[in-house]
Amino acid sequence: MSEASAKPRPLWRDRNFSIFWAAQTLSVVGDSFALIALPLLVLHATGSVAQMGLLTAVAGAASLLAGVFAGVVADRFDRRKLLIGCDLARMVLYALIPLAWAFGPEVWLLYVVLPLGEAVGMLFMVTYVTVVRGLVGTERLTEANGRLNATAAAAGVLGPLCAGVVAARFGPAAAVGVDAASFAVSAVCLSLVRFGAPETTGARRGLWRDLFAGVAFLRRHPVLRALTVLLTLFSFLQLGLNDLVIYHLKHDLGQGDGAVGTVFGIGALGTVTGALLVAAVRRRFGFGPTWISTVVVGGAAVAGMGLADSVVGVALCVALFLGSVSMAGTCSMSLRQEVTPEHLLGRVTSAFWTLHYSAAPIGAAVLTWAAQHRGTTPVALAAGVGFLGIAALALCTPVRSPRPERLPFRYAD
Repeated sequence: MSEASAKPRPLWRDRNFSIFWAAQTLSVVGDSFALIALPLLVLHATGSVAQMGLLTAVAGAASLLAGVFAGVVADRFDRRKLLIGCDLARMVLYALIPLAWAFGPEVWLLYVVLPLGEAVGMLFMVTYVTVVRGLVGTERLTEANGRLNATAAAAGVLGPLCAGVVAARFGPAAAVGVDAASFAVSAVCLSLVRFGAPETTGARRGLWRDLFAGVAFLRRHPVLRALTVLLTLFSFLQLGLNDLVIYHLKHDLGQGDGAVGTVFGIGALGTVTGALLVAAVRRRFGFGPTWISTVVVGGAAVAGMGLADSVVGVALCVALFLGSVSMAGTCSMSLRQEVTPEHLLGRVTSAFWTLHYSAAPIGAAVLTWAAQHRGTTPVALAAGVGFLGIAALALCTPVRSPRPERLPFRYAD
């Protein structure tokens, strides 16, 4: 039997994917260490929460700006070398912090390192999305993305916890040193991965035309066009929900910070569970029914958050919502990877993320303002109805198709 016709081995026996999986998990842990340890360094050095917020804002702006150009870079250069280079760059950047702190606090250095680190991290994220298909093949994309997202969710919870423990025991500078080491190990892992040969790439047509190539593909593809619009509405309602839950727990239910941590810890279990289940569910029911039903379940869970009058009730609703978001997100990522030409994957990924997150900050401001003035229950109910409306809209678009990846579509680059 030829290699091409042989049945692919299970992912847990795939050496290449297992190593790549470990590298991605280490990168997520490293990112979460940085986001906790570096603001703590600012607080220890200045005692100013405003300085902490400024550092986080500057880092977020750098990540957003890098996302605009990350797709072009990922499509123009060797992606394996880019991934390794991103990890090595972050290793060097974050290693500067404990070295500098050994001679005394240098707060200005944090405003250089964290924005650069976040920008490089965004390039890593976009590039990693583009290599998964070549690593596991189209048939196993949803399963692979589910596993990657599940461990990313778990690492995103455990990383901050570990960073807090290390910072408390040895100081925040030591936690940043652990962060640098995690990127070094990730780079070593990636150097051992053998990626599939890239497909033929399209011609370079100049920076600005390349920047808009991803948008053009999304606009012309009927399923991705509809999905981008639907996810923009989804993000408008989603981003402010964490603040809504915290406000509901502390203001309405009179709970402390411990309850908030417990609720989001249980919610993370929902994310992991959804990511692990999505491949089997999509295989059984198809893309459209899976995506739409998870949005419906998520909408019901959001409405339940506002009605829940106990920590347990809120936690269960949060877990159900995050599990649904995990399944919907993994489905949409996998479909985008399946239908996008190899040489456009980076630019389409950047365009997709930029467009569908564009309304999220406005939505967060609207939801939290409304909760402050109208209460969390009516706002949560309204948001839940909004999610149900998104699912209803999806039924009127090609997103409803069980197998949209098989729909005929020709694109001339």
